[in-house]
Amino acid sequence: MAKNRTSAGLPTRQQILDFIASSDTPAGKREIAKAFGLSAQDKILLKALLKDMSDEGLIDVAPGRAFHKMGGLPKVTVLRITDADGDTTWAVPERWEAEHVPAPRLRVREMRGKRSALGVGDRILARTEEAGNGWIAHPMKTLARGEELMLGVLHEEGGKLWLQGVEKKERRSWPVSDAGGAEVGDLVLAEKAGRPPRITARVVERLGDPFAPRSFSLIAIHRHGIPNVFSEELLEEAERVAKQPLGEGREDLRHLPIVAIDPADARDHDDAVWATPDDDPANEGGWKAIVAIADVSFYVRPGSELDREARKRGNSVYFPDRVVPMLPEILSADVCSLKEDVDRAALACHLQVTKSGALKSWRFTRAVVRLAANIAYEDAQAIIDGTLDKPLPFRGGVGVGDSTSSEGLAPSSGPTPNPSPEGEGLLDALRPLWDCWHALNAAREKREPLDLDLPERRIVLDEKGRILSVAPRERLDAHKLIEDYMIAANVAAAKALEAKKTPVMYRIHEPPAREKLTALKEYLKTFDVEFALGQVIRPATFNRILDRVGEEEFRPQVMEQVLRTQTQAYYGPENVGHFGLALGSYAHFTSPIRRYADLLVHRALVDAYRLGPGGLTAEEAGSMDRIGQSISQLERRAMEAERETIDRYVAAYLAAHVGEVMEARITGVQNFGFFATVEGVGGDGLVAARDLGAEYFHFDEAGKRLVGEHSGEEFTLGQRIELRLVEANPVSGALRFELPDGKGSAGGPQRTGRPGKGAPKRVIHRRGRPGNIRHQGRKR
Repeated sequence: MAKNRTSAGLPTRQQILDFIASSDTPAGKREIAKAFGLSAQDKILLKALLKDMSDEGLIDVAPGRAFHKMGGLPKVTVLRITDADGDTTWAVPERWEAEHVPAPRLRVREMRGKRSALGVGDRILARTEEAGNGWIAHPMKTLARGEELMLGVLHEEGGKLWLQGVEKKERRSWPVSDAGGAEVGDLVLAEKAGRPPRITARVVERLGDPFAPRSFSLIAIHRHGIPNVFSEELLEEAERVAKQPLGEGREDLRHLPIVAIDPADARDHDDAVWATPDDDPANEGGWKAIVAIADVSFYVRPGSELDREARKRGNSVYFPDRVVPMLPEILSADVCSLKEDVDRAALACHLQVTKSGALKSWRFTRAVVRLAANIAYEDAQAIIDGTLDKPLPFRGGVGVGDSTSSEGLAPSSGPTPNPSPEGEGLLDALRPLWDCWHALNAAREKREPLDLDLPERRIVLDEKGRILSVAPRERLDAHKLIEDYMIAANVAAAKALEAKKTPVMYRIHEPPAREKLTALKEYLKTFDVEFALGQVIRPATFNRILDRVGEEEFRPQVMEQVLRTQTQAYYGPENVGHFGLALGSYAHFTSPIRRYADLLVHRALVDAYRLGPGGLTAEEAGSMDRIGQSISQLERRAMEAERETIDRYVAAYLAAHVGEVMEARITGVQNFGFFATVEGVGGDGLVAARDLGAEYFHFDEAGKRLVGEHSGEEFTLGQRIELRLVEANPVSGALRFELPDGKGSAGGPQRTGRPGKGAPKRVIHRRGRPGNIRHQGRKR
């Protein structure tokens, strides 16, 4: 929860907002401190207060560390000209990161009497001014021209070609002046051309059939500007470093039956695990465990071309049909991927776990491992449950002194292997892992992290990339097991670096802001559920709320609102803990193949433990705050791209079922209508308030519901309801619903629209292109 930090000389939140709004120059922390004459001690408190205000959504930070109102604009910023209407030119911010707030549209005010020399796509440095309900831009300097690229699909109307954008909210089509060889139905990249009153679209790249396999992810890649091509020079560097020997001094762990448990369709394998009962008398009943993570820092050195590209990408992006990797495939899917029966470089986290599941000790080594097996989650669970109906390969340990060369490797100083590893089967390797996990899980339950049951959608494609099914992903103990081992290693990495007084790139999840808690209190009041704001807010506080709700029909509504109350996690060097996991110190260590934050943690460990080349540099140590902000933004970009792509797949999947009545759940309520998602499938669609009936529907913001003025009909966040699907657009991912009896069918007698308990989740199965959509481009 945001802290109300106060001091005799510290300005209030409102005073800061007033100063930012009235300042003629960009207002950073230094300017605010100077304006209010703050002491050195007050400046420390000011930094914390500004952080609170940012988390509460009151202010945002602009380039150059200047602040401005959240949803507002910096005093001076770069704008891009997007349109012109007669004598008026319009622009939008080139950079806009305020969540859930649309980018403002600014009217460009040029010298009086001078005809506009600015065209669509031009970039300007401008001073911004809020005027009435809008914004005005005063150009200061014209910058190098940037293309205003649009992603859309060509269609024909009135004998002319038009470009329809792929955005859900895009309602306008643009006349096409140059198709560039593209045809009706093609997905294209285009730039705006011409001057008012005739702005047209000129196709610059033809991307092909928008409904072809892999096109949905291609739309997201282009729309979000995600780098998806490695240069030849970088690929050559990757080939070169991949051939280097594993290095000397590595701990030899090849004698242990270490296993990797991953999704059946995993593209890379960052982590592997092993456990055995601890023979240390000081840890009676406890366990020894190893979490082995691909040693990416050995191959990707600071300052290299690989490192610069990885930092630019920030993370891998995972789509149902492809992965856009942070690192070239020879590293991400081969040399740095932990696979069975081949030697791999690893950074090993050695853990001592007590019988109660607490971490007693930890240490980190550079090691060489040779996995006994790569196992799918479902198979690992089946082995433990005794239901596996197929034999799986299992190598077992090779033993120290195996025929594979051990030259340059250090003998293991850690745990001894399980007895006779060569003769063990998979069950014997997995059973100790499960036994140790039961202790870790008990400690987790005692810690009481936030427990929200939020099913993940899984898109299943065939070998040609066509949709087979969309359904919630099953949650097994095997998933929880790997999650708890990874959490333990992440905690150990953070605490180890703290003990070594080495910079840490923390994974930070702050408590909810008071404003959000107040909104939750008002919402819960509508269900007669009490929530006291004066208490210390912990994750368990929210768990208790859900326990009190029990299995009531409105449980999904409450769970949805609890989720919306949480803040968004991010990366940074200042530790404020991980609220959701109920942990004081937490860093991401376990996925350096796909997250740059983890690579930085690896480098810090290499440096702190003096494990050889590839450690954290002074430049990186001094730039952790800036790097953390960058990779946090890139993570949000990836999440948005992945979510949009899944929505497009879902829309394509449902396009063949337009007109059918489906079980749905309301996921958002606004004064203009409500959003709903198909149960068990997903994809948000709108039901407009104007389509609910003749009566007026009041918007109850606290209760997140629309209420009929006369009938009392309610549409509430989380409510289960039957809706008719009337539109599914795979290119934009947009869905549109109506009530089962069509527009205006609400407003009659009270009805809940909720199916009975135990109603099966709807899972639709269909292959290929939506039956009601046909591509009209060239034949292939």
